[in-house]
Amino acid sequence: MTLTAVVHDAAEIVTLESAEDAGDGEIDEDELGIYTDAAVAVEDGEVARVGATGPVTREFPPENAEHAIDASGKSVIPGFVDPHTHALFAGDRSDEFEAKLRGKTYQDIMEEGGGILRTVRATREAGDEELLDNLLGHLDTMLAHGTTTVEVKSGYGLDTETELRMLEVIDRADDRHPVDVVPTFMGAHAVPEGRETDEYVEEVVDDQIPAVESQGIAEFCDVFCEEGVFDVAQSRRVLEAGTDAGMTPKVHAEELAHIGGTQLAAEVGAASADHLLHSTEEDVAALVESDVVPVLLPGTAFGLGAAYADARAFLDAGADVAIATDFNPNCYSQSMGFAASLSCVEMGLTPAESLVASTTNAAAALDLPENVGTLQAGSPGDLAVLDAPTYVHVPYNFGVNAVEAVLKDGEVVHRA
Repeated sequence: MTLTAVVHDAAEIVTLESAEDAGDGEIDEDELGIYTDAAVAVEDGEVARVGATGPVTREFPPENAEHAIDASGKSVIPGFVDPHTHALFAGDRSDEFEAKLRGKTYQDIMEEGGGILRTVRATREAGDEELLDNLLGHLDTMLAHGTTTVEVKSGYGLDTETELRMLEVIDRADDRHPVDVVPTFMGAHAVPEGRETDEYVEEVVDDQIPAVESQGIAEFCDVFCEEGVFDVAQSRRVLEAGTDAGMTPKVHAEELAHIGGTQLAAEVGAASADHLLHSTEEDVAALVESDVVPVLLPGTAFGLGAAYADARAFLDAGADVAIATDFNPNCYSQSMGFAASLSCVEMGLTPAESLVASTTNAAAALDLPENVGTLQAGSPGDLAVLDAPTYVHVPYNFGVNAVEAVLKDGEVVHRA
């Protein structure tokens, strides 16, 4: 066995080993599994032991480790899991941010040729190396902010060739970058210019999904079930075809209006239903009953100037809420810390709930093993060392990156 890393003398280490089994939506700080004056040892990429510094360092001497970090006065948390991003794209849409500030809506911008379809045009024109460099750069930023696992969707191709290219680039980025990248196919992200919706759905089902299945990269199939995009029946067709092709469903639901996407996610057994700004009490109950993870995206509401999803309704119903950045050209933030701040200030989560939502619950939204997003014996050695005495500083010190170092499988992959 190789002693990969020992992080010692931390003011606190948050393991989340108890939160993993809480299963009742709301999280108390007692369920976070916090050790003070603590250390964590990682052997062969997996956590070997967490506990008080004395016993851990006697069994696993820091001088014998490949990486030894004195974390005096600092807090250690599991690496963030970001379960919803559109991080692969080309082009720039910062001018649309200005347009929104002048009063234009998301729909106004799309009708003028902007929005998703503008990014589609830029992405189709970009070469594979440009796309890969773009994605790797975004992953660098995510890693610097403590993210060690991230989901990345296709969906800016909207044709078979470009969707396959995007998934190939996502796969290459996963091979080259320390961050684990989970690939999602989202050919049903928008309707291409000059196409009828039903006609395009047939293309997604008959052409794109079989090609994606043959390629063998995508783990999930997502759809933008939204007013003016894909209705419930069309979304169901895409998700059922994706399921038949071996991909697990995900649903963009109830972002701009309520049309039934949450119920659809429950009916098809989706891993997650995401956005949920307009979900009803019945929708909340359906997700809890079907064990579908609600993924809330506070950065999207922030960027749109929209109302936020009702996180407390989900927590009160016993749902294991996750949060994500939704990083994309319309929601330009790669920081899970910023998402955590918004989730607390605007959605009413406690700092403890926001941490669980961005680690263990986020991992559940990606069907990852139960110990991902925790620091306990046997879990991946993925952790962030914060230049702060407590994890609460992640949402509390908003706008500032508290991450000083990041370890992936026990290897130091980032230092501030």
